[in-house]
Amino acid sequence: MAKIDFGGVVEEVVTRQEFPLKKARQVLRDEVIAVIGYGSQGPAQALNLRDNGFNVIVGVRPDGTSWKRAKADGFKPGKSLFPISEAVTRGTIVAYLLSDAAQREQWPTVKPCLQPGAALYFSHGFSIVYQKLTGVVPPPNVDVIMVAPKGSGLSVRRNFLSGAGINSSFAIEQDHTGRARERCIAMGIGIGSGYLFPTTFQREVFSDLTGERGVLMGCLAGVMEAQYETLRRHGHSPSEAFNETVEELTQSLIRLVDEKGMDWMYANCSATAQRGALDWKPRFKKAVQPLFEQLYRAVASGKEAERVIRACGRKDYQQQLARELAAIRDSEMWRAGAAVRALRPKEKARAITCATKGVAGRSA
Repeated sequence: MAKIDFGGVVEEVVTRQEFPLKKARQVLRDEVIAVIGYGSQGPAQALNLRDNGFNVIVGVRPDGTSWKRAKADGFKPGKSLFPISEAVTRGTIVAYLLSDAAQREQWPTVKPCLQPGAALYFSHGFSIVYQKLTGVVPPPNVDVIMVAPKGSGLSVRRNFLSGAGINSSFAIEQDHTGRARERCIAMGIGIGSGYLFPTTFQREVFSDLTGERGVLMGCLAGVMEAQYETLRRHGHSPSEAFNETVEELTQSLIRLVDEKGMDWMYANCSATAQRGALDWKPRFKKAVQPLFEQLYRAVASGKEAERVIRACGRKDYQQQLARELAAIRDSEMWRAGAAVRALRPKEKARAITCATKGVAGRSA
């Protein structure tokens, strides 16, 4: 593996240069990759693997929404599209990409169909790390591996089509065949990862759950709402409040951070913005640090997993979720956002659409 200096700490990562697609194809040349689930990660990984020349089949509930979607994407019933139990039986690598709740529900169907020597592949370690809650305990005669892309399924597919790839972590929980590591890395290259960094199932889950609830989603949305509402209470228009809270972040500043880092973004803003941001940053950090510590403890103890399993297991969960998402969508802030997005140049919208079509720039 290549040694890379990450801010003074040297880590080993796997790059596409040292483990090219040609090598991944060689490692998996005799494998049948059964992608179980076709919701978020399932379509992206199945399509990327298929486009990269691997033998991919899909397993979902017959005639459901996912079945119809997979069929529309070119997977053929009886040839590359099967009910879950049959796909698992046929697979030598079983990519278990159902939601965490569905993995728990379907495990009694999946477990007896796993063939000796197969690899059970995850893209999130939740079911394994919290197996006392989920009941997902793999048999000893299979490999248990994970490649966890650092992005949504939509991003995994879009980045693949653009040729950029998306970074992923990888882990080996159980090596029955002696080939678990090479199978795992080959899968990571096959789905189009930019580079792969090693982790464990536990570390992936703890960091992922903390990140989702924190900066990536929960904290971000909460902070945006707090700033927007403050501006509105002080008389600013919805358009002004949204632009200063969301639009400038997503369309300008975060792209500068992505390009060369936070310091470069600061350096390319006005002196007034620089000074204010640098002076207020420690105050925000001090305010939220205790909350992040509380969040991490809840994740590490399993209390957060238990709470999520209980909430998602309610019979009326989908109805509750629909109400919560509708409340966000129908809030003034995000209705203002819809209006702002509609005013963006149409040329840009067309460029984004074009970037998601075809199979340009396959991973190398």
